[in-house]
Amino acid sequence: MVLVVGLTGNYGMGKSTVLGMFGKLGAVTIDADTIVSGLLLEPDVLDSIRKALGSEVFSEDGRLDREKVAALVFSNRESREVLEGILHPLVFVRIEHVLSGEAGEGEPHKVAVVEIPLLFEKRYERRFRKRITVHTDKDTVLRRLQAKGITKEDVLRRLEAQMPIAEKIALSDFAIDNAGSPEETERQVEEIYITLLKEVE
Repeated sequence: MVLVVGLTGNYGMGKSTVLGMFGKLGAVTIDADTIVSGLLLEPDVLDSIRKALGSEVFSEDGRLDREKVAALVFSNRESREVLEGILHPLVFVRIEHVLSGEAGEGEPHKVAVVEIPLLFEKRYERRFRKRITVHTDKDTVLRRLQAKGITKEDVLRRLEAQMPIAEKIALSDFAIDNAGSPEETERQVEEIYITLLKEVE
């Protein structure tokens, strides 16, 4: 039986980096944001979004304008919840397909790590046997993301839309401090992965 783990953390704290590290160790990894990106190309999904949020979040050629969507949902809680109501059930259907082997091939894995940004905000933690939070301090997040050209205002707005990271850590089985070097993060990931493997031996 596969041990399914939920991986979360707040904006810019390194969830995807940590997910990749688990993958290199042998875990099957699933990124909910990648699934969402695929869903946002599907006509039925786009029709639902148009009906719910209006044509103003679409460009003139009919494509979804993700910048407009982001600006809307991070400034309007009701719109954000409507969009999540459309996408999240579909995301979990896709996750189940992967975990059941319908969309995967090869040898069975013992551990599956699923990156879920809103794991605790939406109370999805009950879907997973273990929960991991990746964290860094706010100054580190700002420094890293501003170096990528993201404004301080955008970073703070996104962080404020999420549960405080200390609360996520308190609700988790494991926490990974990603404020240091990649090697320091890798050591923490390896220790947790060894612990997870022992649970399914």
